[in-house]
Amino acid sequence: MPENQPFDALILVSFGGPDGPDDVMPFLENVLRGRRVPRERMLEVAEHYQHFGGASPINAQNKELIAAIKDDFSKNGIDLPIYWGNRNWHPMIDEALTQMNQDGVKKALAFFTSMFSCYSGCRQYRENIADAQNEFEDAPEVHKVRMAYNHPLFIEACADRVKDALGRVEPDRRAAARVTFTAHSIPISMSETSHYARQLQESARLVMESIGDQPWDLVYQSRSGPPMQPWLEPDICDHIQAIHDDGFRDDLIIMPLGFVSDHMEVMFDLDTEAQELCDELSITMVRAGSVGVHPLFIQMIRELVLERTEGLEKRAIGQYPPNWDVCPKDCCKSR
Repeated sequence: MPENQPFDALILVSFGGPDGPDDVMPFLENVLRGRRVPRERMLEVAEHYQHFGGASPINAQNKELIAAIKDDFSKNGIDLPIYWGNRNWHPMIDEALTQMNQDGVKKALAFFTSMFSCYSGCRQYRENIADAQNEFEDAPEVHKVRMAYNHPLFIEACADRVKDALGRVEPDRRAAARVTFTAHSIPISMSETSHYARQLQESARLVMESIGDQPWDLVYQSRSGPPMQPWLEPDICDHIQAIHDDGFRDDLIIMPLGFVSDHMEVMFDLDTEAQELCDELSITMVRAGSVGVHPLFIQMIRELVLERTEGLEKRAIGQYPPNWDVCPKDCCKSR
């Protein structure tokens, strides 16, 4: 295929989630395939899903995101069909590529529902795509857009979510409110092969720089590895307990910076476990939303596409340049 072959589609690539109670265990078996996770832990996670009716909100949220992108593309004269493929549940990535092939798509851009570089948030998705391409001849080319953790529109969208949460704090208590950003924890060994923690720290700093002089922290959630394996810390609940032990009794804004949408891990780890702990410790928790379908986030996706299709100038703020389009060979290894 000629190098100047134009892009003729966009594929949204995501994690996936069960659509109902009967899907929970098959979904988790997909997620945990090849990993030595005790069945007791799998059943524990399954209970998280059953607690919310057995369906993950991520599927509806991705449908909403795709609809918002389609609407934005239409209003801005971008004629690209949008496909959707998941790593762990239908529509699977191979199903999406098969449909793209049947529709005559030759070269597509991919947007991963992950804003930060690490194995599970980037490289593994590229491996998933490559595996799917190997299943049939003449598979479409797929080129990912860059990670945009420091894109000004992403930062502004996140800042809006935090400002909205701060607006729900009583005015006379607002100055004492503390902002805590969360992201999915990953093994330290995985963190050392990527810029994940550095990017999260930079995004959080940029968000708070645009808000003002408010105390803030970056913590982690949703670790799933064996106890003897070191993962990024502190955990959100350990953090809440620690600041309480230091005398904090004010309003705690929690913003899931590392998550594009309010899916199951956000709902369980923050809206359930963290909320219950805050209630127990007499800390007023105010949960800021993820970027979701914030108009500025949708505009950012459009800009990322236009960088590749029309040569739009890349935008980034802060101390680091725009992230690369083509990932270096050895970046973001699993360990």
